[in-house]
Amino acid sequence: MFDFLVTADGGLTTAGYTASIVAVLVLVVLIAALLQKKTSTLKLTTQQLVTCAAALALAYVTSYIKLFKLPFGGSVTLFSMLFIVLIGYWYGVKVGILTGLVYGIFQFLQEPYVLSFFQVCCDYIFAFGAMGLSGLFTKSKKYGLLKAYITAILARGAFHALGGYLYWMDYMPDNFPKSLTALYPIIYNYSYILLEGILTIVVISVPAVSSALGRMRAMATGGNRQPAAQK
Repeated sequence: MFDFLVTADGGLTTAGYTASIVAVLVLVVLIAALLQKKTSTLKLTTQQLVTCAAALALAYVTSYIKLFKLPFGGSVTLFSMLFIVLIGYWYGVKVGILTGLVYGIFQFLQEPYVLSFFQVCCDYIFAFGAMGLSGLFTKSKKYGLLKAYITAILARGAFHALGGYLYWMDYMPDNFPKSLTALYPIIYNYSYILLEGILTIVVISVPAVSSALGRMRAMATGGNRQPAAQK
C-alpha cells in the first residue's frame, strides 16, 4: 500500500522523505498546541525549550561522528546518547521521553530503514523515547547521572532487541555461533550501545567533566537543584 514511500532496500523515496518531514512538522505543531493548553500537565519554560533544542541539535550532530559502525545498523558515536539522557535527568521523565521521541524521528530521517510500521516504532520511536526514563533519577541523591544514563541506554537496547527478534533474525551472519542464536539480537544491539556507554561513563566520571555537568544542570534548572557533582 505504501510501496511508493519505501525503496526496495528499505530506505525512503523522495515521497517518503517528504511525507516524513510533513509528519514531523505536524507532530511539532500538535506538541506546541498541547503545551499551550491550560490543562496541560507538561509546562516548559523558554529556557527549558531552548535547552531541549540545543541538546537535540548536539545529539544529532554528534550522531554523525561515528567511531564504529555495524553492518546492519547501529554505531558507536561521539557521546550522542548523553545529550538526550541529560534532558530527562534535568527535567524529568515526561520531558525526557518527549525529547527522545523527537530525536528518534530525526534518527529515522537520518538513516531510515523500513521493514514494517512496528519495526520503525521499535528501532526509532520507542527505543529513543525510552531514553527519557533517565528522568526517574532526577531527584537521586547519589550517582544520579550514572544511574540515569545506564537505565536509559539499557531501555533503548531493549526495544532494539525486540525489533531484532521480530524482524532482523534473517540477517544473522552464517558464522554466528549456533549456541548463541537466541541471543543474537541482544548481543548485536547491546554491543555498540554498551561500548559507547562505557566510553561515556569514563568521560563523565572525570572530576572536571562531572563538575562542569553539575554547573550546566544548575543553569538549566534555574539553580533549583544541587549540581550533579555534589550528589
